[in-house]
Amino acid sequence: MSGHFLICGGGGSGNWPRPAQAGGLDEARTFLDDEEVPWTMGKTKIMRRTVLGAAMLWGFGLSVMDGVVAQDKAAQPVQSEGTAAAPAVKKLTIEVSGGEKNVAVENASVYLKYAEERKLRKDKKYALNVKTNRDGTAHIPDPPLGKVLIQVVAEGWKTFGEYYDLGDAAAVIKIHLDRPRKWY
Repeated sequence: MSGHFLICGGGGSGNWPRPAQAGGLDEARTFLDDEEVPWTMGKTKIMRRTVLGAAMLWGFGLSVMDGVVAQDKAAQPVQSEGTAAAPAVKKLTIEVSGGEKNVAVENASVYLKYAEERKLRKDKKYALNVKTNRDGTAHIPDPPLGKVLIQVVAEGWKTFGEYYDLGDAAAVIKIHLDRPRKWY
């Protein structure tokens, strides 16, 4: 030790005790890096820390509850081999054709956009992007039910976009594209 001591007590301005004069220490705050000593906090700081502590405990409780719900879902009974197999994933099929001859449009980008409704925050928006194959079909696994926007963008074709109300996840939607106008 270099002879620096802190004497608690004594008068003076502020909430900090005065440093000992023998060691030549100018300021007593050096050992706490500019944080106040807990026994000298005002009522507002104590209230703020209490509220923050309660909020942290509440958030921790919510995360624990989410874990319990996830475990309940995972702990569902396992089916034996003799029972029916798990249901197959339902796919939304979009068939894209174009022109006067209804030619299959290959390598077209198909966008499926929808919003997930929330009660406390703004709705969360999602966008899925798939490409059509050589037959002009695109498959979207587990599509959302409800109002969705389907957009199709293909090189050499007019862009298509329309809202659909999906009631069946295994539906087939046929889309016809036209050629763009010629520019002179």
